[in-house]
Amino acid sequence: MVADLIRDTAFGHIVRLVTRNKVFQYPEERDHEIWKKYANQEKSGNMARHGAVGPPENSENETAPELASAQGVRDRERDSRSSSQTQVAEGVNAASGVRVDPEKGRDKHVIDWYGDDDPQNPRNWSRAKKFFVTFEICFLTFSVYIGSAIYTPGLMDVVEVFGVAQVPATLGLTLYVAGYGLGPIIWSPMSEIPQIGRLWVYIGTLFIFVLFQIPTALAVNFGMLLAFRFLTGFFGSPALATGGATIADMYRPQKQAYGLAVWGIGAVCGPVLGPLVGGFAVQAYGWTWTIWELMWLSGFCFVFLFFLLPETSSNNILHRRTKRLRKLTGDDRFTCEPDMMGEQMGPKDIVMMTLVKPITLNFQEPIVFLLNLYIALIYGLLYIWFESFPLVFSGVYGFSLGIEGVAFLGILVGTIIACGVLFAWLYFYQEKQFDENGNIAPEKRLIPAMVGCFFVPICLFWFGWSARSDIHWIMPIIGTSFFGIAAFTLFNAVLPYLSDAYPDSVASVLAGNDLMRSAFGAGFPLFATAMYKKLGINWASSLLAFLGIVFIPIPFALYKWGKTIRNKSKNARKDI
Repeated sequence: MVADLIRDTAFGHIVRLVTRNKVFQYPEERDHEIWKKYANQEKSGNMARHGAVGPPENSENETAPELASAQGVRDRERDSRSSSQTQVAEGVNAASGVRVDPEKGRDKHVIDWYGDDDPQNPRNWSRAKKFFVTFEICFLTFSVYIGSAIYTPGLMDVVEVFGVAQVPATLGLTLYVAGYGLGPIIWSPMSEIPQIGRLWVYIGTLFIFVLFQIPTALAVNFGMLLAFRFLTGFFGSPALATGGATIADMYRPQKQAYGLAVWGIGAVCGPVLGPLVGGFAVQAYGWTWTIWELMWLSGFCFVFLFFLLPETSSNNILHRRTKRLRKLTGDDRFTCEPDMMGEQMGPKDIVMMTLVKPITLNFQEPIVFLLNLYIALIYGLLYIWFESFPLVFSGVYGFSLGIEGVAFLGILVGTIIACGVLFAWLYFYQEKQFDENGNIAPEKRLIPAMVGCFFVPICLFWFGWSARSDIHWIMPIIGTSFFGIAAFTLFNAVLPYLSDAYPDSVASVLAGNDLMRSAFGAGFPLFATAMYKKLGINWASSLLAFLGIVFIPIPFALYKWGKTIRNKSKNARKDI
């Protein structure tokens, strides 16, 4: 298993390139005849008859009778006419044994997974391998997400060193968040292209992310600092939007929610632990040490993933399998569904998918707009904590910069509690709602959000009115734990719901979601300090709580009328 894992990593790819594929060989490179096992006879037969892998839409499957009686490549071998005989009559597709229609048909050998035990299919990987790769994606996400919050303890040091006011200094946080909001518009759809896949998007951008920490820490003026903070956020962004897609690559629909929940904890750990890690560094050595810490962490992550993160995109894996077979046999008839989809996409389609569709879907689809707006509010509130915590725990309770970071652990505790409850609900209730095809009504995904939405105003009222010098400091920390519950349940309801409701546009939908929530995350800290000082901690928190109350009806409304809205949509799924 270890050799197979390393073979599909960046390191394995480079070793294969240098050794001309003599090291870390694939089964087909050891046995050229194994293509017969990979060929999908039904899809090849459909291609021979009418030029598409699926049955014709305008009639019952006219290919079915011919496929049933045809002698496909595996049928001919089973008949033992000859262990190597694959010759067929002229004009007949060798993979399926179906005669090629001279007008509509295409003589192609469609390469696919050979069954539920095909070890190269990520969904057939062992449980240990899936868990290990899930950990890697969580580690990558943590290494990037911590980069936003780790900057905040050094804010006042940045003010002093560069001679700027506090709000401009906050741009070092907000531009980083804006960068990883814009990045997925390019990186997320790019990872869906079969010829590229996810691995090199992760590795390539992470390498640049690590390198750009150097000029960030050595910035000689404030403009240079802000420029590289934005760029590091931009190049660090693939994990934040594509990480969920990697989880979906490995787990079947019934189990995806578990993987996404674990990944969500990794995402929460970054912003929560950032002030804790950065606070002590700033106390000792100044703001630049927060950036050096980020470089060391992400650098170790890069080395770890370079050697041990395999490709998970099934489209890319099938594309490379097909490409190898074409090279080994010299037969250009080998193809696969991802390659055929790629042939149909021109430059205009790619631009539409990457730059236009994430934005247009957000405003054309009521479901997408409402849920993106709700998640954006939660994200904005998350980054407001980085402005309100210093006012409360340093200003009211007199915490030092390092100890102030410990206060953020309340959010992490709430998240872990919510994760345990969510896992129990998934196991005892939601898994039983899936049909035999692995489908579930998307609206059933919203049930956790119908609980979590109430914790948004609860946490804000609790935090705002308990943050007083005559009340123990543990009380506002307990209040923030409810935010962990709210954010975790909402994210783990909304993102699976959007993925299920818009399966054909999932990359664009999630990229649009990331863009909108990052816009709020970047914008909210800029006015947070002024709002808290003007209104006071209690009424500023109450204002945000009232805003949270306004959003409570959204998951309930979509649970009741979501299917009706989907049925009227051009982009949403309508069959469940």
